[in-house]
Amino acid sequence: MAGRQRRPAAAPDGSAEAKRTDLRANEKKCSWASYMTNSPTVIVMIGLPARGKTYMSKKLTRYLNWIGVPTKVFNLGVYRREAVQSYKSYDFFRHDNKEAMQIRKQCALVALEDVKTYLNEEGGQIAVFDATNTTRERRELILSFAQDNSYKVFFVESLCDDPDVIATNILDVKVSSPDYPERDRESVMEDFLKRIECYKVTYKPLDPDEHDKNLSFIQVINVGRRFLVNKVQDYIQSKIVYYLMNIHVHSHSIYLCRHGESHHNVEGLIGGDSELSERGRQFSAALKGFVQEHHLSDLKVWTSQLRRTIQTAEELGVPYEQWKILNEIDAGVCEEMSYEIIEETYPEEFAMRSQDKYHYRYQGGESYQDLVQRLEPVIMELERQGNVLVICHQAVMRCLLAYFLDKSADDLPYLKCPLHTVLKLTPVAYGCTVDMFDLKVEAVNTHRDRPLNAVPPAFIRRNSFTPLSSQDQIKRPRMYSVGNPSHARMSQPPTLPSMQFSEASEGAEMLQSEVSADSVNGFGAAHTGERS
Repeated sequence: MAGRQRRPAAAPDGSAEAKRTDLRANEKKCSWASYMTNSPTVIVMIGLPARGKTYMSKKLTRYLNWIGVPTKVFNLGVYRREAVQSYKSYDFFRHDNKEAMQIRKQCALVALEDVKTYLNEEGGQIAVFDATNTTRERRELILSFAQDNSYKVFFVESLCDDPDVIATNILDVKVSSPDYPERDRESVMEDFLKRIECYKVTYKPLDPDEHDKNLSFIQVINVGRRFLVNKVQDYIQSKIVYYLMNIHVHSHSIYLCRHGESHHNVEGLIGGDSELSERGRQFSAALKGFVQEHHLSDLKVWTSQLRRTIQTAEELGVPYEQWKILNEIDAGVCEEMSYEIIEETYPEEFAMRSQDKYHYRYQGGESYQDLVQRLEPVIMELERQGNVLVICHQAVMRCLLAYFLDKSADDLPYLKCPLHTVLKLTPVAYGCTVDMFDLKVEAVNTHRDRPLNAVPPAFIRRNSFTPLSSQDQIKRPRMYSVGNPSHARMSQPPTLPSMQFSEASEGAEMLQSEVSADSVNGFGAAHTGERS
């Protein structure tokens, strides 16, 4: 297979040491969910062409990476296009085309070697083998490969006999496939339907009653109208099943915005439960106009249980739901302090958060990683619902946005989510488009960029994996500003018995990561504000 570049020979010791360092870095970024599996897993897609396998592969991979399980898709079509530079017609997929069958098998073997490298050497925990895998012979090859390498295997089969769904998938996705450059829609449809017929000749669906009763799998029938689940082995497989049973293929949009500007935003304080400022109330009125202008009559509105989001929603004059899990990240002992006071009072904590913002957990509070775990039910509901407006907070909005835009844990805490701006997310075939609407109401900019030169403290970092023991934690009420003096105005801030303060300080600020212009319409250019 001349089109495929093979790997070079073993690297020298210095390179091996660098690889081990990278592996340790990957392990650090794994979350609680990744520790619930004791061996790597290969997810094997099964199904005829145009059954949504790649759609499910990409969404499942995005979800697993978001919850902290390193996952990567290996699409066999990519390997096949590298081996065969130009696709001519459906004849390539005939079962009696021996030369083509040999090329396709060799592509599968090369892809499996890449799976092995990813799982054994690159810190991966789940590999998604995205191909038709319609024959028992191919599935036996994969099972043998997994057994030789001590991998678990979970099959995901997409069964669909609805001609309208199949035709829509072909026209939405396959017309723009690299296989069909500059081809008209009619000829693409004709050729692809013949390609499907080639696969049908040898297709053997999974048999839950006899031949495949001992395998672990889920069958997704007619795009989620029914499911058949067989022999789930572990926690990660149960998460996969849970997610696949919640994603629905339907046209909808998700609107995300922060609450209107609050008094704490103006004062530069984080957390608390303050009310809206005058400009925050102006934004609430502008948001009502936005909803009316876009004729969002069937819109569901969700808020947190904090006053600034509730007051923002009240102005809309429509029913809304309050979700406690949409509350802002809990800053623990740092609630209602400014960043300047935090740096002065808890310099080591300030430095640790600058070093690793995603994993850092506030004393008595939460980390971004904790927040992702808390928000998982919200993601499931957003996948199931129609049009929804989520009025939330900066850290919460970042976590939700990172899921839909497939952003890494490193980039998540620095995504820009400006006050008084609405983001419209519209799921498309293999991703999500974003439209940004600035409602033209001024607000403070509370965004903090990524530090350029954060110096690691000379002690062990406390993060989501090594939290402070409970006896050393001082946790203040979450609704501290209700009838209580602001923490920022207290003469003696709470101290932690086990803490030893140092001279560590935050480094220079770094330009924050921008969302790719390929997926966002003008998103990266916005001014932003953030409280956490």
